[in-house]
Amino acid sequence: MNNAGRPKPDPIELALAEARAAAACGEVPVGAVIVKDGATIAAAGNRPRALNDPTAHAEMLAIRSACAALQAERLPGCDLYVTLEPCAMCAAAISFARIRRLYFGAEDPKGGAVENGPRFFSQPTCHHAPEVYGGLRERDATALLRRFFAERR
Repeated sequence: MNNAGRPKPDPIELALAEARAAAACGEVPVGAVIVKDGATIAAAGNRPRALNDPTAHAEMLAIRSACAALQAERLPGCDLYVTLEPCAMCAAAISFARIRRLYFGAEDPKGGAVENGPRFFSQPTCHHAPEVYGGLRERDATALLRRFFAERR
C-alpha cells in the first residue's frame, strides 16, 4: 500500500494499459514499464507509426525515458515489464542498459528474441543477461494482440 492507502499499481497492468493506448492510436499493442525500488520510472507504448521511427518500440521508448529520468546511461537495479516478448533490437537494448529483470506477457514465436528466434541473452556475444520471467498476464496480452490484428483483416 502507498501513503494514500491504495495498492501500488501492478507494473504488468500498467504495461497492458500502455498497450491498449497504443492500439487505440493504430499502433501494434505493446506496452512497457520500468520499475526501480518499487516505483514506476517510465512507461511507454509502441509508437513507430506516430514517430515515423522503426526503433520506437515500447521497450526502447521506456528505456530512453528511464535513462533520462535517472540521468544515467544504464539501468542496474531496474526491472522491465513488457506485454510481448522483446525482439532482437529490444533485447540488445535491454542488455546494454543492464536491466536487472525482464518480465513479459505473450511469447512471440515469429519476432521474439528471448525464448524464441535467436535467444539473444543466451548468445556468447551478449554482455549482460537479465533474469527472465515470461507468461505474465499472457492471456490478456495475447488477446489484445489477436483482437488488434483481427480488426485489421
